[in-house]
Amino acid sequence: MQNLNRQTTSNIDKLPIKIIQFGEGNFLRAFIEYAFQKLNKEQNFKAGIAVVQPIDKGMISMLNDQDGLYTLFTKGIRDGKEIEEKELITNIVKGIDPYKNFEEFLSLAKEEELEFVISNTTEAGIAYITTDRITMSPPSSFPAKLTRLLYERFKHFEGAQDKGLTIIPCELINYNADSLKEIILKYIELWSLSEDFKNWVLHSCTFHNTLVDRIVPGYPRDQIEEYNSQLNYKDNLIVSAETFFLWVIEGDDALKMKLPFHKTDLDVKIVKDMQPFRTRKVRILNGVHTAMVPFSILYGNETVKQSLDESFTGPFIKSLVFEEIIPTLDMEQEELEDFANAVFDRFRNPFVKHQLASIALNCISKYKVRVLPSLLEFVAQENRLPLKLVYSFACLIRFYKGSWNGKKMPINDDEKIVTEMTSIWQSSTTYDVAFKVLGNTNYWGQDLNSVKGITQAVSDALELLEKYGVKEGFLKFT
Repeated sequence: MQNLNRQTTSNIDKLPIKIIQFGEGNFLRAFIEYAFQKLNKEQNFKAGIAVVQPIDKGMISMLNDQDGLYTLFTKGIRDGKEIEEKELITNIVKGIDPYKNFEEFLSLAKEEELEFVISNTTEAGIAYITTDRITMSPPSSFPAKLTRLLYERFKHFEGAQDKGLTIIPCELINYNADSLKEIILKYIELWSLSEDFKNWVLHSCTFHNTLVDRIVPGYPRDQIEEYNSQLNYKDNLIVSAETFFLWVIEGDDALKMKLPFHKTDLDVKIVKDMQPFRTRKVRILNGVHTAMVPFSILYGNETVKQSLDESFTGPFIKSLVFEEIIPTLDMEQEELEDFANAVFDRFRNPFVKHQLASIALNCISKYKVRVLPSLLEFVAQENRLPLKLVYSFACLIRFYKGSWNGKKMPINDDEKIVTEMTSIWQSSTTYDVAFKVLGNTNYWGQDLNSVKGITQAVSDALELLEKYGVKEGFLKFT
C-alpha cells in the first residue's frame, strides 16, 4: 500500500493561500478543512489553507509528510438513519512550524490573496503573556504571533486598507474574537507599535465571535485496521467525526458575501448576535448532558446512548428538555425543537461510545452554568417548580454522597467540593442536606433556599430516591 501524498493522488488543484489556520489538531481538520473543501467544490471558492503549528510540539511534520492530505470519516445518525461517509481532504497547501522556520511563517503575511485567519488553540490559547516581545522568533502566545504577522502584513502592503484580514477564532470561550482583539491591542501598546498600525487593525481587519459544534473523536486508534481497510493508501492522519456540523459566526452581509456558505447545505449561520445560539447549545446540549449524568448513573446506565434508549430514562430526559428547558429559551419554538432532536440523534450515535463516567467531571460547576439557569427561568415564568429538573438536581446531590447500592460513584471534582459534600451528607435528615447544599453560595452564586418550595422538594426527592430507587422514587415524587 502506497503512502499518501500528492504523487499518489490525482486531480488535486493547486490553490492560492486564502486562509491561515492556527492549529493542526483533529477538531480543525474535521471542521474547518471540511467546511472550506465543501465551499471549494460547490462554489469554486479556491481557498487554500496554510496551517501554522501554534505551540512548540505538534503534528506539522506528519502533515507535511503527507503533503497536507488526510482522510476524514464521518459517522452518525441523521433523521434516525445511520450515515457513514469518507472524504480525502485536499485543501491544505502547506504546514509551517514557526519554531523551526519563523521566516516562512512571516512570509505568509505577504500572500496577495490571503483573506482569513482561523484558529483553535484551545481555551488557554487566547492569552496575554507579558514576556512576549516583537523581537522573539516566535513569541510564545498565539495572539502575540498573530500580532506579529499582522504587523508584517501592514508593513509589506504599506497599510493598504483592502489588505486587512477577517479573523475568525474558534476557541471554545465566549466572545472569543473580542478577547483576541483586546489582547492584540495590548501587544500593540506593549511593543510601542505605531498608531497607524493600530488603526489598520481596528478599521481594516474584522473580528468575528463564533460558536463551533461537532464531536470529533479524532484518530480511531482502536479501530484503525477497519478504517485502513477502506483505503487504497496508507494514511497516518485519519480523523473521525460525527455527521452533525454547526458553525455560528457573528457578522454582517459583507461577511456573507465573503463566505457564501448559504449557497451550500452546510449549517453555517452568519448572524448579528450569536448569543442566543450559544445559550441554546449550553442549555440544551450541555445542559441535558449535565442533568442526565448523575440521574442516569444512579439508575444503572453506563453510556449516553443507553440513557436515551432506555424505556424510563429516555422519556424522562426528552420531556425534561421539551417541557422544562425549551420553554425558557427566547428563540423560535420550531428551531429549538429541531436542535433538540438533532442533539438526541447525536446522543444515539452508535459510533461514539460516550461513557457517563467520563463526563462526570466538575458536575457542581457545570450544573450552575448549564442547568440552573433553566430551572430558575422556569420558576420565574411559571411560578412553579420544574419537577424533572428538581429531581435531577436531587440526583446530583445524592451522587456526591459517594456510593449507591454498594457501588462507588465516579465523582471527579475539586477536592474541596468533594470533602464539603461528604461532610454535608453526615447531616441527620435529608432536609438538612438539601438546605446546606442549596444554601452554599460558593456553588450557585446565590442561596437557592430562597426559591419558593425548592428546599422541601429536593428533600422529598432525596428521601424517595433513598427509599424507592430512581424510577419508583420519581413516580412517587410527581
